Amino acid sequence: MPHAPDAASTAESPEYAVPALDKALDVLELLADQSGGLTQAAIATAVGRSVNQIFRVLQRLERRGWIYRDRRSGLYLLSTRMLDLAHRHPPLRGLVELALGPMRRLAEAVRQSCNLSVLDADRVRVIAQVESPADFGFRARVGADFPIESTAAGIALTGGAPAGFLRRDDPMQPGITDLVVPVLGRDDRPVAALTIPYVATSFSEIGVDDVFGELIEAGRAISARLQGAGPDGTR
Repeated sequence: MPHAPDAASTAESPEYAVPALDKALDVLELLADQSGGLTQAAIATAVGRSVNQIFRVLQRLERRGWIYRDRRSGLYLLSTRMLDLAHRHPPLRGLVELALGPMRRLAEAVRQSCNLSVLDADRVRVIAQVESPADFGFRARVGADFPIESTAAGIALTGGAPAGFLRRDDPMQPGITDLVVPVLGRDDRPVAALTIPYVATSFSEIGVDDVFGELIEAGRAISARLQGAGPDGTR
């Protein structure tokens, strides 16, 4: 009796490869690292394909909304479709929905921006951001990702904030002090990091110590909400 191939042999066997899918994923991963976009020829060169091979892939990705072509420059750029898809994932969507209320109140109280981030493989990714209501502030773009080891949020997410909070100068942005508290799930382990990139200027209305106190309270409020929610982040 013939046997079905096992998972390992299936994954490694060349007849199970999907070249068109590989090309599409190569393009998406390439464009994710670009801020200014690339031409069709540049994309083909970067992924090691001919222009003709990549043409249909670009056409299909554009039609499905994953990428778009700037009409003036002719450059292809990644759309926000990936981010939209991630935010439709129930656990992530539920976390953001539970956090936004306390985050808005926090930003209003301390006159500073705040953001929420999670671990994404070996990176830290920003999933929510609330702007400072003041005229001057610092923001992190939703969807931006950073190395774990060089960010205060990454340190907090990997258990490096035993006191329950973290405060340090931002190594990538001089003049910014990162204030971070972990958001805890039902097992009291960090599932997200709430960060205020504190800017101390003549426009700052509240001192850093008072801001830190408000941040800690907001982190506790989000944790309490999350611990009382269902497995998909909903109540």
